[in-house]
Amino acid sequence: KKKLKISGGELLSVRTQVFDLDQLQVLEMSPERESCRRYRMELLPQEIGHLRNLTCLYMDSNNLKKIPAEIGTWSHLERLTLSNNSLSSLPTEMGALQRLQSLHLANNSLTELPAPLCQLRSLTFLDMSDNKIDTILSSIRYLEKLETLLLLFSSLESLPEDVCLLRNLHTLWLGNNHLRSLPVAFGELVNLDWGYNYCSCNFEGNPLKSPPPEVCSRGPEGIRAYFSSFRGI
Repeated sequence: KKKLKISGGELLSVRTQVFDLDQLQVLEMSPERESCRRYRMELLPQEIGHLRNLTCLYMDSNNLKKIPAEIGTWSHLERLTLSNNSLSSLPTEMGALQRLQSLHLANNSLTELPAPLCQLRSLTFLDMSDNKIDTILSSIRYLEKLETLLLLFSSLESLPEDVCLLRNLHTLWLGNNHLRSLPVAFGELVNLDWGYNYCSCNFEGNPLKSPPPEVCSRGPEGIRAYFSSFRGI
């Protein structure tokens, strides 16, 4: 793959010549993790839309406040990392990324699951941990291929029943939210088998009452039995 890594002490902008590389497939503008450094780029220029052959874009640990609408032209994009930025919204054009499989949005300023994300039918991995999300849209049910959903350290008070339609989920992290209950059909997520894989699901740091933590620890089967017992009353 044709790849370009751009680095600098405090990266603020990118030379416009980069956007003439229309055959570029991988563009990396994130600091090395080991450096504990953060770049300072706040905006991506509209010209980035010229890179229509991109399959991977790495933009972690910048100071991005906005993503340009031109992102919708990246019809080949498969992986997008935007964690550790200052994003409070995403453009509607993002819903056009029908080949996107992996999306990293942890540690931003999002308050809800942005509607365009629910149009990404190829998505298998979504990390939105450490945001301010208090609402999950019912349209999340359209992410039928989703295998990993990370929502740690947010402000969720409830989950829509539609989450229970994501039958391909193998990993669902919900720790450190404000959840008091789980959807009645939660036990149908049978691939979340933390009896064998403790990391499959995570509820720590929630004031769960229905079902209580000791029931959750038994996995989907225990949760399903808990809710079934009420239907039998």
